[in-house]
Amino acid sequence: MAKRLLFILLALSAFSAQANTIYKCMKEDKVVFSQTVCPQEFRQHKIEYQLGITTEIDSDKREIKEDPLKALLNKQTISKEKLLQLLDGEIYRLKQENSYFEILRASEIQKLDRKRYWQTKPKEDPSYGLELQEITDRFNDLTKNNINVIRVLNQHKMKISAETPPDEYMSN
Repeated sequence: MAKRLLFILLALSAFSAQANTIYKCMKEDKVVFSQTVCPQEFRQHKIEYQLGITTEIDSDKREIKEDPLKALLNKQTISKEKLLQLLDGEIYRLKQENSYFEILRASEIQKLDRKRYWQTKPKEDPSYGLELQEITDRFNDLTKNNINVIRVLNQHKMKISAETPPDEYMSN
C-alpha cells in the first residue's frame, strides 16, 4: 500500500511541476509580478499557466507550500485531507485536459475540412476519411487514457476515505 501511495504522490508532484505560477502584487497604483509570494503589505493574485490555460485567483491568504515528496523523504506523514486534496486536484486537471483535447480535436477537424475544401475533394474522398479517422482515434485514445486514470484515482479516494486512522499513511 505504501509503495502504491508513493507512486501516486510522485506522479502528482510531477504533474504539479508543470504548472507555472506567478504572483501579481498590487499596492495602490503599483503592480508588480513576482515568482514568489508577495510581501505582506501588498494585495496578491495568483496567476497559473498550465496546458495553455491561464487562471488568476485572488489569493491574499498566504500559502505555506509543503512538497509531498519532501515530506515523504523526511519520513513525515501526509494527512488524509491533504492526500484527498491532491487526488481531487489531479482529477480536476485530467478533466480539464479532456476538455482541452476536445478543443484541439475540433480545431484539427476544421483544419482538415479547410484542406479538403481548397483541394476541391468531396467529403466522400477516402483520404479525407482516413485522416478524419486518425484524428478521431488519436483524441479518443488520449481521452480514454485520462478517463482510466480518473477511475483509478477515484478508487484510491474511496479507499482512503474508507480507512479509519486518518493520522498516518506513510509510516510503513
